Amino acid sequence: MLYLTVPSRELFDEATSTFSYTKEENLQLEHSLVSLSKWESKWEKPFLSKDKKTTEEIIDYIKCMTITQNVKPEVYDNLPKEVFTKVDAYIHAKMTATWFSDKQNTPQSREVITAELIYYWMVAHNIPFECQKWHLSRLLTLIKVCNIKNQPQKKMGRKEMLHSRAALNAARRTSMNTKG
Repeated sequence: MLYLTVPSRELFDEATSTFSYTKEENLQLEHSLVSLSKWESKWEKPFLSKDKKTTEEIIDYIKCMTITQNVKPEVYDNLPKEVFTKVDAYIHAKMTATWFSDKQNTPQSREVITAELIYYWMVAHNIPFECQKWHLSRLLTLIKVCNIKNQPQKKMGRKEMLHSRAALNAARRTSMNTKG
């Protein structure tokens, strides 16, 4: 969860030549499957694509991420740059201690990831729907772990098998104090 403080601001309305002031607002945001689903249902395009988002789309995603109740729409107008920076860092945060070996040289899938596809993965792996409120990176890591753990164990290659057997034989010769 990301806690943000949107500072109070002085705004000038050129049409009426008047100043207005906004109050400081505290917001709670969550980058989750729920917020992703809300955004995609409105914009009808995948959020997790490489396509550049407009400022309007980014602000709307921040609205979808907001858990705080009864936030006035004006709060999202003229958000300071540091808010966008914090939100971006939060969205791209790893949020888990799990790491994956780069040993697997598997090509990256070109499949477009949408909220419905992630829900499908959750159903396929029997992941409870409470997890839809987790940070999205954490949920995707869990899905990746489920994929890895559910794969059949790979057979050792001929070179690896011969190397493993040679190491075992050497260890046995040493422990038995024999030559072979």
